[in-house]
Amino acid sequence: MRRAVLTTASTGALVVLLLALKPHHPAGLPGAAPAPSPAGSRPPGGRPADGTYTGAPVPTRYGTVQVAATVTGGRLTAVKVLQMPSENGRDQEIAAYAVPRLTQEALSVHGAGIDAVSGASYTSAGYIRSLQSALDQAGA
Repeated sequence: MRRAVLTTASTGALVVLLLALKPHHPAGLPGAAPAPSPAGSRPPGGRPADGTYTGAPVPTRYGTVQVAATVTGGRLTAVKVLQMPSENGRDQEIAAYAVPRLTQEALSVHGAGIDAVSGASYTSAGYIRSLQSALDQAGA
């Protein structure tokens, strides 16, 4: 009986400790929020300038990610992938799975404030950072 009480108490304490842990997200890693746009970066009129803007190439653990963003009417209307990790078949498989989902979500919210695709953390983080850098150029 004593062992059961001790086991239950220690298990409960462990669960409480695990739930109290907060995730650590250093800048630039998957799950980290994209950098905010610089204040006052919008062109006159308060809306992003129309055009196509090339995002910065973002090196990831599996290769470089780079996108170009098209802004029309002050909104993100298209994203073209310029570079994705493609060193091997697995990289290609992940990119083929993740890129359409990332693009669809970015277009639906008209920006880079999107969630990462499960199983493609590094690719997602690179995509989001490159897209944000392109939108920063537009003043979005």
